[in-house]
Amino acid sequence: MNDQTDQAFGFEGSWREFAPIAFTNLLLTIVTLGVYRFWATTRTRRYLWSRTRFIDERLEWTGTGLELLIGFLIVLVLFGIPFLFLNFGMQAMVLRGQAPLAGALGTLSFAVIFYLAGVARLRMLRYRLSRTWWHGIRGGSNDKGWAYGWSYVWRNIVGWMALGLLIPWSMTSLWNDRWNAMSFGPHRFRAAAMPGQIFRRFLLFYIVPFLLLLLGIYAGVQGAFYEFKPASSDAGGDSSPFPVALLLFFFLIALFFYIVLPLIALAYYAKFFRVAVSSMSLSTLDFQFSARTKDWLKLILGDIALVVLTLGIGLIFLSYRHWKFFIVHLDASGEISLSALTQSSTDAPGQGEGLADAFDIGAI
Repeated sequence: MNDQTDQAFGFEGSWREFAPIAFTNLLLTIVTLGVYRFWATTRTRRYLWSRTRFIDERLEWTGTGLELLIGFLIVLVLFGIPFLFLNFGMQAMVLRGQAPLAGALGTLSFAVIFYLAGVARLRMLRYRLSRTWWHGIRGGSNDKGWAYGWSYVWRNIVGWMALGLLIPWSMTSLWNDRWNAMSFGPHRFRAAAMPGQIFRRFLLFYIVPFLLLLLGIYAGVQGAFYEFKPASSDAGGDSSPFPVALLLFFFLIALFFYIVLPLIALAYYAKFFRVAVSSMSLSTLDFQFSARTKDWLKLILGDIALVVLTLGIGLIFLSYRHWKFFIVHLDASGEISLSALTQSSTDAPGQGEGLADAFDIGAI
């Protein structure tokens, strides 16, 4: 028995099989000026779900493109158009000399958008679980996300107010809140991620930039000292190599911020996602996620190479790559009784993830 069948989760699709769907979606989206995007998303998910095996049965996606379109239109009417008029109104206030009032409205609108981003995260998960079927059983939640939106706001504020040191706490607690509100069939998910499990990895990302800042200040002081140092009376003497060393130092600083620091951030996120998923359970099932930093790095570098080498066309394969990555590294242990599974009694939302779509939330 190979590793794929040994795991509770398995992905049995191929990019060659997915390619006709991806290219057709791209063509129809262009021809319809973007309107077909909602049906393209549905076709993509229907394929990915149908090639995803959990134990003995493949998943089924039951959502429709019309649901996604309706969700988008609702968000456009209720939030998009009002915010557009508000933006024009703030510009008019500035021109009339009412800049403080415009600033207050801008701050308020940002706070509302931040709140709605939190609501969108929970409603997106709720919608996707309600449209995911396995053995005729679906998931979902009765939580509409409005209370979670407030939790999203204040937990993020607290996380950043403490000089950012409580960010691991805000991330894990929000993950737990989101998943503890979900269920599949008659069983509720349980998530118990702890910030202490990821705090050391976070400190590496947190402390190193401060150390580099101190080194940068030191180099700047040394550079200023060199600039104003009296010139040597020995005209034939060799010039000091300090400017070259200083340039090299700042080059290394830039290299660190653009390459090394993102790698440290990736290492932190890989640890967070592994801990968060592995803290979850559903009835007698315990979940595990095995992807480590090197696996995430291979995924990202592969994405970049695919997009660059195909002059952007490879973007249509990213959803396939990301879903396959997630499923290949996902596993579950424990026992599940099919006879004990009953249909979920949670409400099934009538429209798609319009808010999440508006804020571009959804990709892992």
